[in-house]
Amino acid sequence: MSLPKPVMRGMLAKRLRIHLPLAFVVSFGLALTYKFAVAEPRKRAYAEFYKTYDSIKDFNAMREAGVFESVRPTGK
Repeated sequence: MSLPKPVMRGMLAKRLRIHLPLAFVVSFGLALTYKFAVAEPRKRAYAEFYKTYDSIKDFNAMREAGVFESVRPTGK
């Protein structure tokens, strides 16, 4: 009793019919998951931060702390 010959002709096309659409569905699903689980919350967090952010106040605080070498702290 011998083993049957493996089917080689058309094997790539047969596999691609299954795997190619599956790869597209999985990648699209992962892209949507990333968008709604990571990107959107990050955008909301940045928007919320910059609603109340005062760059002048932050600059003055860093200047008083001595962070900058080219700006002297003001003597109050």
